[in-house]
Amino acid sequence: MKKDFPSVPSRCFILAIINTSLLLKTATGDPRTQMVQITCGDQLVQNSSVSASNFVYTMENISQQMQGSGFGVAVTVSGPDTTYGLGQCYGDLSLPDCELCYAEARTALPQCFRHTSGRIYFDGCYMRFENYSFFEEYTGPGDSSVCGNTTRKNSTFEESLKKALSSAVVAAPHQKGHAIAQEAVPGAVNESAYALADCWRTLNASSCELCLENASASILECLPWSEGRVLNTGCFMRYSDKDFLNKELGTQSSKGRTTVIIVSIVSSLVLVVVGIAVGLYIWRQRSIAKKRRGSNDAEKLVKILNDISLNFKYSTLEKATGGFDIANKLGQGGFGTVYKGILPDGREIAVKRLFSNNRHRAEDFYNEVNIISSVEHKNLVRLLGCSCSGPESLLVYEFLPNTSLDRFIFDPNKGKALNWDKRYEIIVGTTAARSLQENQSHISTAIAGTLGYMPPEYLVHGQLTEKVDVYSFGVLLLEIVTGRQNNRTKTIEFSPECLDNLITITWKHFRLGTVEQLYDPNLLLHNHPNGNVKNEILRVVHIGLLCTQKIQSLRPTMSKALQMLIKKDDHLPAPTKPPFIDESVMKLSDKCEDPCNPLKAGDSASIATISDGSFCPR
Repeated sequence: MKKDFPSVPSRCFILAIINTSLLLKTATGDPRTQMVQITCGDQLVQNSSVSASNFVYTMENISQQMQGSGFGVAVTVSGPDTTYGLGQCYGDLSLPDCELCYAEARTALPQCFRHTSGRIYFDGCYMRFENYSFFEEYTGPGDSSVCGNTTRKNSTFEESLKKALSSAVVAAPHQKGHAIAQEAVPGAVNESAYALADCWRTLNASSCELCLENASASILECLPWSEGRVLNTGCFMRYSDKDFLNKELGTQSSKGRTTVIIVSIVSSLVLVVVGIAVGLYIWRQRSIAKKRRGSNDAEKLVKILNDISLNFKYSTLEKATGGFDIANKLGQGGFGTVYKGILPDGREIAVKRLFSNNRHRAEDFYNEVNIISSVEHKNLVRLLGCSCSGPESLLVYEFLPNTSLDRFIFDPNKGKALNWDKRYEIIVGTTAARSLQENQSHISTAIAGTLGYMPPEYLVHGQLTEKVDVYSFGVLLLEIVTGRQNNRTKTIEFSPECLDNLITITWKHFRLGTVEQLYDPNLLLHNHPNGNVKNEILRVVHIGLLCTQKIQSLRPTMSKALQMLIKKDDHLPAPTKPPFIDESVMKLSDKCEDPCNPLKAGDSASIATISDGSFCPR
């Protein structure tokens, strides 16, 4: 007989209470994911197809650099169009906190996609893109300040603040552009002025100093308010009467460090004493209840938690992955990083470490766990459980030793193992699985994923609809058939006629009746008992184009897409144009017989990238 256990949110909540009562919880710090300001440029892009592609690759390149250093720059060149981008976390953020802040920022900046420029300031990180090189700019017309308006401070606070700001301005240019400062307010109990100053790492020391001096003068205009920020072209500055700093990564005075150590020791001792007291209380209550009834609710709770396989201890998963060792990293998406792990019983697992770890999304996290854990299908990776009581949220999946599909279809040699029959089986199975989930999921308030799979309504307008997954699924269909990625490789050269992505190129070939030129050669390596295999492949391409149409209402649902695949004789509507296509370029150049392959090095247009290594450190 099936047992009725509490819902996953209840289980995770109960587990969190137990662990919090008995353990001293460690935290990575505050990622400060509050948006301060986003500004889009006045000019609109001329060629949306090229600019979309440039934007995607610039952001992806920066994302890769941010993981290792908390900073990244990139330049993407496509013919006459160039996109420059920069991303940076402030110096007191740890790398895990930096990833959280950047994950929030990169989902918001696409609001400026149709413009030639955009910049976004968070309390923990900054991003900017332009159509010109801005890396050495430290001042500009977009410089602004944001002042608090809730609490006024007295003159003694103002004097302490000026000292803190002066200290940060002097120190930052000589500390890789970052400094934090704290000054106690005379005559006040437990009151200080806190300041943070950060220059972008592309500036030299003198430019950094000039930027911070300008910022310091501007931020003092926020007085007597208790909080202020300056958002300059080359730097960020903030002050507050509340301690918002992650001091363990910043610069502190010896007195400040001593205070932190003392407070930490005292706090730890208090928590230990409280933990022991709570433990003794529970033990005593359990003993009393045993004498009265022979059992108690606490024992039942422990038994339930032991029986529930969905709950994992954070420490167990941390140990299973070798402390989230980079050597165990399986991959990364827009929502988190996945690591391979081995449980004490020998089971191999895949652990997803979520980027969006802020606690206001806890309810969404629990809901998703409930949804995913209740859906079972042979083509869906099985969710084994979650950890929701540690310093970050973790999802635990079954480990698939054959890795993911992309490792096969994008590799010419491994792709030989997947002829059309196998790929078609994967397509139908995946469609059925997604159809099963279609009515059991909800629209979240945020999106995470690889930009090449994001639909135009999100990239351009930031809109989330029920057709977001359908668009991504359509991209997947085209990739399975062609063996090519929708995202162009960032370091190889293309001709100007080949600037379109896989979707637009496929649509043009479809209109011209030459779509067979795009098929992966591995599809037809073996003899097929089904003589209509080419028609079957063409039908899948047709469905892929229907799923990636610009107008979201014209895209089929996943259930409808499944019917289209199974009922092979049913008529399919003609696909309308995909997003970001240039109507004036319908003829494919002779140089683009295989539009997804690189040209020789002599061709003029290229997609070039540079990394932060191109800049000399201060």
